Amino acid sequence: MDRVALSPELELSRLVYGMWRIGDDADTSPRHVQAKIEACLEQGITTMDHADIYGGYTAEAIFGAALKQAPQLRDQMEIVTKCGIVAPAGRHSAVRGKHYDTSAEHINASVEASLRDLAVDHIDLLLIHRPDPFMDPDVTGPALDALVASGKVRAVGVSNFRPWDFSLLQSSMESELVTNQIEMSLMETSAFTNGDLAYLQERAIAPMAWSPLGGGSLFKNAGLMSILEGVAGEQGVDATAVAVAWLLAHPAGILPVLGTNNLDRIRKIGDAARVPIDRQTWFELYSAAIGKDVP
Repeated sequence: MDRVALSPELELSRLVYGMWRIGDDADTSPRHVQAKIEACLEQGITTMDHADIYGGYTAEAIFGAALKQAPQLRDQMEIVTKCGIVAPAGRHSAVRGKHYDTSAEHINASVEASLRDLAVDHIDLLLIHRPDPFMDPDVTGPALDALVASGKVRAVGVSNFRPWDFSLLQSSMESELVTNQIEMSLMETSAFTNGDLAYLQERAIAPMAWSPLGGGSLFKNAGLMSILEGVAGEQGVDATAVAVAWLLAHPAGILPVLGTNNLDRIRKIGDAARVPIDRQTWFELYSAAIGKDVP
């Protein structure tokens, strides 16, 4: 498995395992979660992607229970988590409505809760989950810098930010924002043309891609699936591996975040890393996805 250096201090595996639905599994026991982690590690997938809000603020603790049972696994992985979304669930059940909070107080409290729930002494990468229209960059930026300086967080980045949101936050920081996790897939291609990806490429910032299979919607596109299945048959993989390989082929160095609770599917995540996608195949898939030839 290839690795990507986001900074001199932090490398991630090129493919990332996502924990969005870990709490939806019928079996959330530490032993079963450990089996998922080990299935990833066996393929060289060492980066685990979380967010405090996943599972109504329960997913991190489900993962942490597995680390308490098998603490030796911590040194074999990088843990990513996110903060900034406040919804009326779990520890925030008393709030009146969903909102964003990028205040220093909330960020620090979220990090402490994540450290406790994940059963770790540091977070490898902390992301601000959504751009906050009420954000004061002169508060949020220094709060993130202080977390890096404290050692509780090794590096910081953002998620779902547009270029101007990214620049605004970076302007008030000493630490570098090392990634932006955005939605990218054959079913969500806007980042390839709206400037989001170009902005990161210009700055040599490796992006992360959430929902790289389009939430399963690509299976409803018959023309696209025909091409995916054709390539899959030639390469001896399934169509999902080809869809992920399409992202991996892009010169921006995209890191797809894949989540499934099925152990057999987890064991196949790494297949995408061995599927070559040349320029013509890339555009065949792209054209099928957008429903027309490029201009």
